[in-house]
Amino acid sequence: MKRTMLGLLALGAVSTAAADSIGGHIGTTTGLHYQTDLTTNSAVRYGLNLSTTGLFAGAFRVGGEVAYLQNISGQNFGGLSPYYGFGLGAGAAVGSVVGVSAYPHVLGGLRYNVAQPISVFVEGNVGPTIGVTTAGSGFGFGAGVRLGLDYRVR
Repeated sequence: MKRTMLGLLALGAVSTAAADSIGGHIGTTTGLHYQTDLTTNSAVRYGLNLSTTGLFAGAFRVGGEVAYLQNISGQNFGGLSPYYGFGLGAGAAVGSVVGVSAYPHVLGGLRYNVAQPISVFVEGNVGPTIGVTTAGSGFGFGAGVRLGLDYRVR
């Protein structure tokens, strides 16, 4: 009986709020992402991005991103749920310019739950860019937008 009670307590201590979703986005970059909930109001998103701004300029750019997302608790605007966060993107370019870059940024967005398990979001981000390329190195300012889709798998 004691073992059964301890087992039930251990199962009850594990958060049932954790969920995973997969999705994609279009905008300044095009990509795929995997997102996992940390709590009921926060998540971490891991993404793979292809730059849509350099494809016709002779450069192929690929990158990744890790972002922390936090829901703004208690806010809901006609079904739109706002969130904010911060992330770190890194990328590499090959073609007319070869190099690497980093993009630490803050972000904000609105999520709309279409029907369980599908939701859509629109998001904007801004931050400094740091790059080292064959065309030169330096700091700049970056901004981006994306329109995306999430599919909750668990």
